[in-house]
Order: sequence, then structure tokens, then C-alpha cells
Amino acid sequence: MKFFGFKGGVHPPENKIQTENQAVEILIAPKMIFIPLLQHIGVPLTPCVEIGERVLKGQMIANSEAFLSVPVHASVSGIVKKIENLPFPLMGNVQTIVIENDEQDEWIDLEKFPKWESLTKDELLKVIRAKGVVGLGGAAFPTHVKLNPPADVKIETLLLNGAECEPYLNSDNRVMIEEPLKIVEGIKIIKHILNVNRAIIGIEDNKPEAIKAMKEACQGTNIEVMSLKTMYPQGGEKALIKAILNKEVPSGKLPSAVGVVVNNTTTAAAIYDAVVNGLPLIDKVVTVSGKAVEEPKNLKVAIGSPISALLQNCRYKEDEVEKIVMGGPMMGMAQLTLEVPVIKGTSGVLALTKQEINYCKPKSCIGCGKCIDACPMSLEPVMYARLAEFSQWEEMAKYHLMDCIECGSCAYICPANRPLTEAIKIGKAKLRTMKK
Repeated sequence: MKFFGFKGGVHPPENKIQTENQAVEILIAPKMIFIPLLQHIGVPLTPCVEIGERVLKGQMIANSEAFLSVPVHASVSGIVKKIENLPFPLMGNVQTIVIENDEQDEWIDLEKFPKWESLTKDELLKVIRAKGVVGLGGAAFPTHVKLNPPADVKIETLLLNGAECEPYLNSDNRVMIEEPLKIVEGIKIIKHILNVNRAIIGIEDNKPEAIKAMKEACQGTNIEVMSLKTMYPQGGEKALIKAILNKEVPSGKLPSAVGVVVNNTTTAAAIYDAVVNGLPLIDKVVTVSGKAVEEPKNLKVAIGSPISALLQNCRYKEDEVEKIVMGGPMMGMAQLTLEVPVIKGTSGVLALTKQEINYCKPKSCIGCGKCIDACPMSLEPVMYARLAEFSQWEEMAKYHLMDCIECGSCAYICPANRPLTEAIKIGKAKLRTMKK
């Protein structure tokens, strides 16, 4: 199979060696669990439990009737202590259910479908939604929606994203190494839902163990494994489609426009657990790394665990921390407090030193065009920055601002250290406000 690559991109220091060979460890759930009611793209949820109520592990605790939503579940058994607005790792405060862990680990009865082949597409989608499965590549898009394209759209290829191109992160890598058969069985379920024959797993070539494990697990199936040249941001859907299939998704369109659906490899594993084992999405493998961490690890943690619990387990050096980032250094979010919880989309927690951040004062643009060359979406980041300086938000839209995936390649490559990604994010927020 030919590797086509994609336009632009950068290759920042990978910093994966710290955890790439660290087997996943299970972190004991902390005493207090914080479950935000907005862990997906879509509509916030409404609690279906009350303060003082005892909940069981795996019990649905908030839901919505809206199509673009998925429920959340208790990741421990215990007592609901509070339901209030609390700090959220992605934006301000969000309504959150606080559960005091009673350490009994008492589960609800799980409905399992080991013979899933007998279920219809709609039945499988209903199970996936009920178990709270979202895309685990970062966007947290409800999986049951992605796997249900319009009837007039023909899907020909399923791509599995195993690129994990962000520096430091190894959560997907370790799941592919340690649970490849679970991923393969999840892929079979997705193929059944989409009614497609072709499935390709794309893995960057800096993950040789994962490539080997997935190839061995795929023997005897028609699932292909493709080694990709390492380049950021290859994990973006449109970049991955171009690299593997040499197809370009039109501006403003979804991958389904070119007959493709993209899922993360760990999402496939979550689908298998949801359908075959009856498990709701209540835990997540998270990489904890950075030079301010003495013992970098890959931890399997209960969703709702405060990131302070992860950092303490990995013996972070508080006096050396300059910035705490949830996610990777390119697209992750800096945190104001260590009491924000791990959510479904959390892939990493980084404790970065001043040396790693390497603050540089922005200078005047020198018009070199490197940001344009690096942009995987063929956009003009320099133009966005210039227009943002003069609050020309509507003018920014004319340059296809909303096609930007906010990967940060432009800001990374800029020799003048211009805050290009910041200007883009502000521009998008302004345009969304103007449309309301």
C-alpha cells in the first residue's frame, strides 16, 4: 500500500521515549470523583440522580434526549455529595456531579452482547450511545452519530487512527500494544454497522511495537495495517485521509463526503467493551509525563479523577512545574487548577518545566511564509493574525477560518513567535458569537 503523505505539517521533538515502554498501570480511584456533564461535542446533560443518593459503578447518572449527546456514568460506587458548577478542563465551569467513593466497587448489572452479529445496526448504535462512547482521539464526538451517516452517503472505507502524533503521548500506543485483539474486534463491529469491507489502521512508524502487535492481531482478517511516516498533525482526520487514501475532503465537508469514516483505535476498543462486555465508558488510559514528573507513566484511571491524583502518583515536582497541560503540548489546554477532572477526551497530563515551554517574546512578522507552508489545511495563518489585530472577524471567515483544525503547526514553526493559533481561536469564537 502506497503512503501518500499530506501537505505541510511539522516534526516537533517527540518526547515519547519516557513512557512508550511503560506498561499501563491501574490507578486506584480517589476518594472524590468529579463527573462533568459535558464530555462530548453537543448538548449538555441533565442529572438523573439526586444529592444523597447512592450510585453503583457503571450506573447512568446524567443523560439528554438530544440526538447529539451521550450519557455519563458513575466510575465508582458511592454517594452523590454535590451537583454544582465546578472547574472544567476545557472551558470555565460546567455542571458536575461529585461522588464520594465508598470503595466497595459495586457494579450495576451489565447487559452484554457477546453474539453481537445477531444485532441490527440500529440496535448496536443504541448500545454504543447508552454506554457513553465518544471519539477518543480528542474531539469527543458522539460515536453513534459518526457511525450513522445519512442514507444517501455511501461509505467505502473505514480508517482507524493510530497515529497519536502529539509529542509525549503514548496512551493509544500502549492500548494497541497491550489490547490489540480488543481493537480488532471493535473494528469488526464498526464494519458491521457501516456495512463496509475495507478497513485500514494507520500507525506512525515511531511505534514499531504497536505496528507489530496490530499486524499480528489482524492476521486472518481483511483489516490492513499501514505504517505512516511520522509527521504532525497526521492524526487529524483530513490529513490521515490524504496520507493513506490520497483523497482530499472538500472545505466545510466531513470525511463521509469522500466515502470515509475515521475512528480512533482506542474508540474501537471502547466499542468492543460497550457491546461485548457491557461496559460503559468510565475509565481512560492517560499518559502522565513532562520533565517535572519523576516517574512518567501510562495510567488507567477512573473518569472524574482529579489530575492532582495522577500527578501525585507519578511524583511530580511542584517547585519545577511551569505549566500543567491536559492533552499534548501542541493542542492541549493549560490548567489553572489541579482539581480539574480527567474526562473522556483526556489523553495526557503534562507537567512541563520552563525549559520545555521555552517562552519567547513575539516579534514583528517577517513575511517568511513558513506558517503557510506548515499548514496541513492549505490556509494562510499570517492573514488571520493580521486581521485579528484589527478585529476584522468577518474578513477572517472569507479565508476559510473555520477549516482550521487548530493544530498549532503555524505557531510552532513561526520564527517570530507570533501567537497565530491564539488569533485563530479568538477569531472563531467571535464568529460563533456573531452568528447567534
